[in-house]
Amino acid sequence: MKGIVLLSGGIDSPVAAYLIAGQGMDLVLVHFDNRPFTSDAEIDKAKALMIQLDKVTGKNHAKLMVPHGPTQSEIARNCRSNIQCVLCRRTMLRVAERLAAEHDAGFIITGESMGQVASQTLANILVEENATSLPILRPLIGYDKIEIERIAKEIGTYEISILPGSCCAVAPNKPSTYSKLKPTLEEEGKVDIERLVELEARGAYGILE
Repeated sequence: MKGIVLLSGGIDSPVAAYLIAGQGMDLVLVHFDNRPFTSDAEIDKAKALMIQLDKVTGKNHAKLMVPHGPTQSEIARNCRSNIQCVLCRRTMLRVAERLAAEHDAGFIITGESMGQVASQTLANILVEENATSLPILRPLIGYDKIEIERIAKEIGTYEISILPGSCCAVAPNKPSTYSKLKPTLEEEGKVDIERLVELEARGAYGILE
C-alpha cells in the first residue's frame, strides 16, 4: 500500500512518515512550498528530510514539491484571517487526494499530535478532514512532544528540522481553535477552491530523483 505524506520542515511529520514506512507502506513525500510566506531555507530543510527518510527507511520514496503560496495569498485576501490555517490545511488535503489518484495511493499521512498547534485541536481536525474522502493516518496523534523528539533524534531528522528557517508569515496572530464546518465552508466559498487545488496539483513536480 502507498500513502501521501504531508511533509513539512518541522519535527513531527518526518517521524510520522518513518513510523508508517516501518509498517511496510510505500510513501509519496509531498512538501507544500509556502513561499513567499516562508524562506528558501524551508525548502532546503524539506529536501534534506526527504533524503534522510530514504536513508533511514532503506527506500527511495517518490518526492514532490507543490506550489502553495499563491493559494495562501488568495485565501488571505478574501477569507477571515482567524481560519487561515484551517483553510490552508483543507486545501492541502484536497491536493493530496488528487496526487493520491495520480500515484496510486490510498491514504494520507500527517504529523498531527492532538492540541499541539491551533490547527490540531479536535474541532479543527474534524473540519479539516471533511475536505477529503481518503482515510488520514495520524500515527502521532497521542504522542507528546518529548516522545516525538526522541524518535526524531533516533532517526536523524531532528537536527535537520531545527535548522534555522522562517515560520509561516501568513498565519494569524489569533487562530481559531474551535472551527465549525458551516461557517468554514462559507469562508471557503469566497475563493474558487477547485481552481486553486487544480493549479497546485498540476504544478506539483518531482524532486531529488
